Amino acid sequence: MKKLILATRKSPLALAQTGQVGEHLRAALGCETEQLRIVTTGDQRTEWSLEKQGGKGLFTKELEEALLRGDADVAVHSCKDLPGQMPDGLAVAGYLPREDPRDMLILREGVETPALIATSSPRRRLQLSMLFPDAKFTEIRGNVDTRLRKIGQDHVADATVLAAAGLRRLGIGGWQGVQFHALDCSHMVPAVGQAAIALQTRSADAERIRAVLDHRTFRAVTLERAFQTALGGGCQTAFAAHVTADTLWFYHHEIGLRTLPLSDAEIDAPVETARAILKHFGFQI
Repeated sequence: MKKLILATRKSPLALAQTGQVGEHLRAALGCETEQLRIVTTGDQRTEWSLEKQGGKGLFTKELEEALLRGDADVAVHSCKDLPGQMPDGLAVAGYLPREDPRDMLILREGVETPALIATSSPRRRLQLSMLFPDAKFTEIRGNVDTRLRKIGQDHVADATVLAAAGLRRLGIGGWQGVQFHALDCSHMVPAVGQAAIALQTRSADAERIRAVLDHRTFRAVTLERAFQTALGGGCQTAFAAHVTADTLWFYHHEIGLRTLPLSDAEIDAPVETARAILKHFGFQI
């Protein structure tokens, strides 16, 4: 592999993540990398409600098509954007080491208890409702800096939520007019794959790329995605699963927040484990 073409969205966060992937692959494989920057449907349709339109696939479809056409060798995704089902001929080769998976509450300065929270995620909205039962909600779209500005300078809401990993990758440790408060899993279960950068390839190329990626992240996220696939979860579903070395954190709007211990054997049998735990929770799978 003399050169790998990396398909990416054009947002600042996507480019920062693709830069990390390129650096890693150049060091691990001794190859050159080149970026193919693509505007996805989700980037074009900024007026769409992700919850109503179905956000899964809106930020990935065009990148996947570039792989299938042979225009790119690797598509770089925020894993939480990936649908549970892969198009025929494609696979997730693996992930870079996972960053901080927590969500970050962005609270406007001077506000202790937000009355209006801006988020387009049902997962975040319903979990935040447990923390702030009197709060009302509104939708928000845009890049990270746009959302921070809407809270800190434009005051369109009292608070929003962003992924801690995205803030760190962009080098944002603070912002004028707001305060950052990390939410641990006992308050907000992260989205499936949150903080993991996914490398998607053609199926035939997956194994050789996987060999230079992070095994621990692969094991954990594969189990999280098994829950997503079994439930058919998308952006319309208030569902979350996060796997640590020995614990499952799980949220679903029908049963609330749950946690269970996990063994190595359970993590290494993701499909069977996801189905067994969902049945234990009372889901008809």
